[in-house]
Amino acid sequence: MKGFKEIVSYDAMETIRNTNEWLGATARAFASNPIFALNPHPGFRLISAWGHVTERSFARMVVKPDWEIPPISGEDGEDHIVYVEPVLERPFGDLIHFRVARREPRPRKVLLVAPMSGHYATLLRSTVTSLLPDCEVYVTDWHNARDIPVSKGKFDIEDYTNYLVDFIRHLGPDTNVIAVCQPAPLALAATAILAEEDPTAQPRSLTLIGGPVDPDAAATDVTDFGNRMTMGELEHLVIQSVGFKYRGAGRKVYPGLAQLASFIAMNAETHAGAFINKIFNEARGTASEGDKHNRFYDEYLAVMDMTAEFYLSTVERIFKNLEIAQNRFVVNGKQVDIGKITDVAIMTVEGANDDISAPGQCVAALALCTGVPEAKKAQHLEDGAGHYGIFAGKSWRLNIRPLVLDFIDEHSTMPAETRRKRRRSRNGKSSDCGINDPVSDSRKIAV
Repeated sequence: MKGFKEIVSYDAMETIRNTNEWLGATARAFASNPIFALNPHPGFRLISAWGHVTERSFARMVVKPDWEIPPISGEDGEDHIVYVEPVLERPFGDLIHFRVARREPRPRKVLLVAPMSGHYATLLRSTVTSLLPDCEVYVTDWHNARDIPVSKGKFDIEDYTNYLVDFIRHLGPDTNVIAVCQPAPLALAATAILAEEDPTAQPRSLTLIGGPVDPDAAATDVTDFGNRMTMGELEHLVIQSVGFKYRGAGRKVYPGLAQLASFIAMNAETHAGAFINKIFNEARGTASEGDKHNRFYDEYLAVMDMTAEFYLSTVERIFKNLEIAQNRFVVNGKQVDIGKITDVAIMTVEGANDDISAPGQCVAALALCTGVPEAKKAQHLEDGAGHYGIFAGKSWRLNIRPLVLDFIDEHSTMPAETRRKRRRSRNGKSSDCGINDPVSDSRKIAV
């Protein structure tokens, strides 16, 4: 009976979303009727604008965004189309490769580990675009839990870690792993597993960006919430069963729409102001489909369900029990010893204004890597940068990306001439063209 009520609640949420989308479409169609041109009252323009923004916003919540990677400018002066190709396909996530047509593979092989925290891997679109001129880029593309049948089994943080181990092993020892936010501690654990069980498959370097390796190192609203709530309360409040209309009907999930509500609540005033401004711009005729608002919110509003076991095990084991921070993490019944990492270069990146993974949480990884020589460790604190900015904003593009690529080069086996070539072009158009600044960091995506 409880499961049936959860399904009803899930479908009720989808019904509310669908109703608001319909209301927006109705208002837009009604106020745009040509008959109102006989009485050009600004009220009709406002109603039409409100309807257009509302319809678009609620429609985006159930659509996985396309990658839409622009062509990459080559040294030959030609634009090279980028194809997204699956390399490994698994029930809960794929390893995908961004193949640049008519270009020799780049010697820098980068695996971007995307967070599974409510948004799709396309959240890293601008990160991918910025790396493609210099690297062969691979990304972990996680699937929406509501589309995965119950017959495929569970997926918790141990399964996530096993996926990373398999992906890194498949790509080979010259891989440079960059983990963004939530997966940082699990990428560290996956590297430790390879260091002990299959040293020849270890990545060349591991870069951790704004991740909660030690959540207790610096308190934030996110860590405070996790500590205030008991696991029973969390499960009762946020976990639901997928509704009847999806392939994953009956699967326990933390719904994307519920996650989105919490994201918006963190900065409600900022989001309200952004949408009010957008409505008035639509009414004035000064808005466009490709403006900053649409580029940001098309991604921000596109949310995916997270398996209940992944969400609950992350809160309990990473945030509450501090298993990674205290080097007590267990996978498949065996304790993972982060101290076993000895040959992998480790770098951490933090934003001084990050209020999701505050400074101190990520750099804690360096102290855990007791077997890594100091010469193979690096850390960077970006002044003035928030959470989103350290992997996708201006801070990433102008300051952090060059540092990460230099760190990769320093610990790679590629010829020195290749390294010098990238350094000469680092600030040139070939590396930076076509990358636009995102909307201000104040509209954060909580990953």
